[in-house]
Amino acid sequence: MTASLSGAEPATTDRAALEKDFADKLTGATLAGTFSIVGRDASKPERYDIDSAEKLEGDNWVITARVKYGDKDVKLPIVVKVYWADDTPVISLTDLAIPGLGTFTSRVMFYGDRYAGTWQHDAVGGHMWGRVEKTKPADDTKKP
Repeated sequence: MTASLSGAEPATTDRAALEKDFADKLTGATLAGTFSIVGRDASKPERYDIDSAEKLEGDNWVITARVKYGDKDVKLPIVVKVYWADDTPVISLTDLAIPGLGTFTSRVMFYGDRYAGTWQHDAVGGHMWGRVEKTKPADDTKKP
């Protein structure tokens, strides 16, 4: 077992259990936070409403979420990579073209009820951070 950066033992190193916990944490949750743009003073609120997070094969996951970006407001499944730093999941996407929105690169880590990361959209990029808020029980997302 590997010690975490704090020197404490991680709660669990069972990858299957960590993956289930991560899927449960994101399914029916909202990422409510703030984003900044490098070179600009003000940060702005951001919100992503996640319907579901499901592990596929290997490091691939599909996250179905409502994304508001500029004047766009769409709900779509996005396939991302999830890598693990000890017991901490990190969502990774590189040059992902999302029809109607553009091309994005991002790294976002999750720990407890918080997230933080970097993002890039063409020549514009910055940071993002906030809280993971459970908006509905995971079981409710599977009912018709």
